[in-house]
Amino acid sequence: MKLSIIIPVYNEIGTIAEILRRVRVVPLAVPVGYGPANGSVVEFEREIVIVDDGSTDGTREYLRTLENAPDIVIVFHEHNQGKGAAVRTGLQHASGDVMLIQDADLEYDPRDYPALLQPIVEGRSQVVYGSRFRGGPTKTMFFWHMVGNRFLTLVTNVLYDTILSDMETGYKVFTREVAERLDLKAPGWGFDPEITAQILKCGYRIYEVPISYTGREFEEGKKIGWRDAFTVLWTLLRCRFTR
Repeated sequence: MKLSIIIPVYNEIGTIAEILRRVRVVPLAVPVGYGPANGSVVEFEREIVIVDDGSTDGTREYLRTLENAPDIVIVFHEHNQGKGAAVRTGLQHASGDVMLIQDADLEYDPRDYPALLQPIVEGRSQVVYGSRFRGGPTKTMFFWHMVGNRFLTLVTNVLYDTILSDMETGYKVFTREVAERLDLKAPGWGFDPEITAQILKCGYRIYEVPISYTGREFEEGKKIGWRDAFTVLWTLLRCRFTR
């Protein structure tokens, strides 16, 4: 099987080399402990799809040095369009059987990949989210960010009749079948609620696994702010009551 790791990038010159190193070295041998293939191990081929979303800090120049790497596909947006647009471009260029969204900062740890992939290879779900609130090791988050995240996740659960703990997680993993049913349009921070809404409206149930999380400070480059919560809330409502 092939795993397409989609990395949207915007002004991450300080972290891009290290996150790529981590993504490339993590083992992709996933043990199967459930179902007909119990006891076997699924080996994933690795494809890294990087979409630079109009970076201006030297990230683009660094990525151009990697364009001949056999395991990397690089796409450049001429101007900044937002995370949702970058992920959408990445999905268009991905050829894997399974898609995994990886942020370009160092908040999410690729060593969680086997745990994220296991429910898929065991046939338990076609969609897996890595939750920061299900007991994994985490760096202390901002209190009001946690409150906002919990509120938006609660709205998701009420509107879409589910019991997610972390709708806004950066780790979203899904099969090609799911990807082909998505019709994503939100260009920026509306990506997470839009993809979650579409997955749930298609009838898929999301499997959550605990992940580690090392949140960064604003002076370290954290981009999302409290104003973005309004975009997320509007997207959840729009997707629930429109086709």
